[in-house]
Amino acid sequence: MAFVDLYLKPWAIGIVMALLIFLVGRMLAGYLTRAVTRILERSHIEPMLVRFLSTVLHTVLLIVVGLAAIDRLGVPVTSLLAIVGAAGLAVALALKDSLANFAAGVMIVVFRPFKIGDFINASGVVGVVDEIGMFATFMHTPDNQRIIVPNSTIINGTITNANALPTRRIDLVISISYEDNIGDARNIITEVVRADQRVLNTPQFGIGVLELTDTSVKLFVQPWVLTEDYGSTRSDLIERIKSSLEANGIRNPQQTVYMHTLDKP
Repeated sequence: MAFVDLYLKPWAIGIVMALLIFLVGRMLAGYLTRAVTRILERSHIEPMLVRFLSTVLHTVLLIVVGLAAIDRLGVPVTSLLAIVGAAGLAVALALKDSLANFAAGVMIVVFRPFKIGDFINASGVVGVVDEIGMFATFMHTPDNQRIIVPNSTIINGTITNANALPTRRIDLVISISYEDNIGDARNIITEVVRADQRVLNTPQFGIGVLELTDTSVKLFVQPWVLTEDYGSTRSDLIERIKSSLEANGIRNPQQTVYMHTLDKP
């Protein structure tokens, strides 16, 4: 009985208390995480940042609860932390690429170079952002292919975000022949561009001679539109400019190649 009273009962009580601490602590961690998540959502913070912060908070709270439960068992937490630290160093060396992706994910969330729904070019990978994870970013291409890009690849390269600014400039190059009048072509193109309600008045669109080639005169046309109108406006302008130029007798010049054959002597 002395053995039971001296050793087993304290251990049993310690185990029960540790389980209670863990179960109650886990419940409180979940409740606190949900409460903080709701507060962040009402603050109109970026959804991906809310998810990331909620995940980190929940993980940290569970670690604290676990340490409290272990401490109640009588296990020296300081010694345990030293062991975990040494093991963590070994794991960190083995998983350095994964940790680099995690760190890059933190940078993406903090600096927010793009958000879900943006069309980006990240280190040569082009697509629409679907999800920003802790280790990788999920995208889909314009032809609906799934792309999973490691976060470190994105953060260590150049990021071009087509949706970052409210307006974009459309850059078109229109070729006419040397026989056609540049002024007439410019007036026709200007009329087509100004007739499109999606083209912004400010900044003013640009039009002029870009260069003279061996076979044609190249004109640049640079109207400004809202970012969401970029693709449709660009396509429509190309079609309408071509039709209007042809209707006025101005056609896209074609290069003609003449071949002369020589009779064998």
